[in-house]
Amino acid sequence: MIAMPKASPLHRLALRDGDGAIRVVIEANQGSRNKLKYDTERALMELHVVLPLGVSFPYDFGFLPSTLGEDGDPLDALVLMDESVPPGVVVPCRLVGVIEAEQKKKKGKTKRNDRFLLVASSSHRFRHCKDLADIATDVIDEVERFFEFYNKQKGVEFRAIGRHGRQKAEALLTAGEREAA
Repeated sequence: MIAMPKASPLHRLALRDGDGAIRVVIEANQGSRNKLKYDTERALMELHVVLPLGVSFPYDFGFLPSTLGEDGDPLDALVLMDESVPPGVVVPCRLVGVIEAEQKKKKGKTKRNDRFLLVASSSHRFRHCKDLADIATDVIDEVERFFEFYNKQKGVEFRAIGRHGRQKAEALLTAGEREAA
């Protein structure tokens, strides 16, 4: 019998693949009301939040493996792509920008919880997007409003504090990287 190599848990995948693309693990797909959360202890996706009727994720949303944010979770990522993929899929992407943000739970401490903006490497529709300036301002406005509403439903205040292009996003991503083990 041939022994198969043990697969890495999704949160421990290397952030970049062999071609240098940034990996994003999808937790909620575009158009869905369901937000799954990757359980690192059990290495599985679990239903975390169901959005109210009439509200859905504007783009695929997930996390950047082998990273850690101030909130104790992997860094968050929003992926622009032509067609949504199911939760649990790893999507190779290029970084285009970041929405710097703060979150505060009721009677809690304010913590940074940025949203990294990426484009799927295989995207045709968004192939022209190389930096935040290539994405229409109204799209970024809508994304910010979505996260304000999404967090409010959970009793959390979300406040965007800045929008930046690829260079600043890369610096923030590097600061959040940790060893894949």
